Amino acid sequence: MEFSAEMIADLIGGTVVGDPKVTVNNFAKIEEGKPGCISFLSNDKYERYIYDTECSIVLVNNNFRPKQEIKATLIRVDDAREAVAKLLQIYESMKPKRKGISELAFIDPTAIIGKDCYIGPFVAIAEGVEIGDGCVFHPHVTIGKNAKVGENTEIYSNAVVYHDCEVGKRCILHAGSVIGADGFGFQPTAAGYEKIPQIGNVIIEDDVEIGANTCIDRAMMGATIIHKGVKLDNLVQIAHNDEIGSHTVMSAQVGIAGSTKVGEWCMFGGQVGVAGHASIADRTMAGAQAGLYNSIKKPGTAVQGMPAIEFKNFWKSSAIFKNLYQMWADMNEMRKEIKALQKELVAKKESC
Repeated sequence: MEFSAEMIADLIGGTVVGDPKVTVNNFAKIEEGKPGCISFLSNDKYERYIYDTECSIVLVNNNFRPKQEIKATLIRVDDAREAVAKLLQIYESMKPKRKGISELAFIDPTAIIGKDCYIGPFVAIAEGVEIGDGCVFHPHVTIGKNAKVGENTEIYSNAVVYHDCEVGKRCILHAGSVIGADGFGFQPTAAGYEKIPQIGNVIIEDDVEIGANTCIDRAMMGATIIHKGVKLDNLVQIAHNDEIGSHTVMSAQVGIAGSTKVGEWCMFGGQVGVAGHASIADRTMAGAQAGLYNSIKKPGTAVQGMPAIEFKNFWKSSAIFKNLYQMWADMNEMRKEIKALQKELVAKKESC
């Protein structure tokens, strides 16, 4: 399907500069543009590509001022990155949605399957499961006993939703994600580690996205809760009895230890680790590899480092740390000089 520049401008509230009738039918990176494609420029580092790009249309910010002639038709918007995200959402929504149940899927007779669902080959749905309308389950998905999945949720291949767990509406679970495996609970004894049964579940609210191979453990008692709008990257670990606040985002390899409460709208960079039983305030920002060993009580706090400290303090400390060896060497030299001066003073006193 093709869209003209003027049609696109109407969709995103932009202004056309160039040929309003030029059409596109695909997206491309600005440096790899081809005729019939649309791209965007939001970062000055990529400005050099706009003058030679073969893209037919480029979205640019209203404040962009070209330094030379541009062949492509421009659409000026307030925020080019936000505008292209909106277009990608529209493009994705126009793709035909798969429906139907494969003959190779196993669905227990007691399971309830909503209307217009797609259940791919080798999907296994256990007894007592409830699936909402419009869900898409790719091949080899497993849904455990008495689990619930809300309408229009998509689950990719080899993801597992364990027994009694709940997944909300419009969620996305990527390949290999595991919802509701046992929490890491063991009691040390003289004979070894005795397993503590994990009898709770996981509750995932609406509009949550779970990355590939991310694991969310079931609670020992009660529920591990992922609130609405949370976005978790690949390879994230959420331990038993955690609670992740609405609209919080976590990059790859974040690990949250058990019984921790993370507030709303928090942002965690890659490999952030949070200790168990901590409480993290709303809108906390933790830089990559930060280690949060204690609770953070002040909303909007930005931290970095391990153990994590206030962001500006971390960078000031880092500037000192890279000079630490030279400072140590200088200090040792000063010690030698002080000792020499002390010996000289003693010698003078003795000679008087």
